[in-house]
Amino acid sequence: MRILALERPVPGVTHDRFTGELSAAEARRAWELYQAGTIRELYFRADEPAAVLMLECGDAAEARRVLATLPLVAAGLIDFDVIPLLAYPGFARLFANVG
Repeated sequence: MRILALERPVPGVTHDRFTGELSAAEARRAWELYQAGTIRELYFRADEPAAVLMLECGDAAEARRVLATLPLVAAGLIDFDVIPLLAYPGFARLFANVG
């Protein structure tokens, strides 16, 4: 199942808590998850400083468990909104009266 994960800030967390060491560990873990096929796509938003991840997981609960392994999440510095996605079914309408 495809899962969209949108980073959201944690109230009260200041930028100075994001150390170089934590950022490097975050990048390493994201790379591991990308290599494993769990993270399919990874972006930063153009309109604000936040990550957008496309995950491949069994369900939203699994996605939350995976995201919890990211060092910035584990340290309580960021969190994610987890949105399960379904394939768009609308194209079936194009063929409803064919046959």
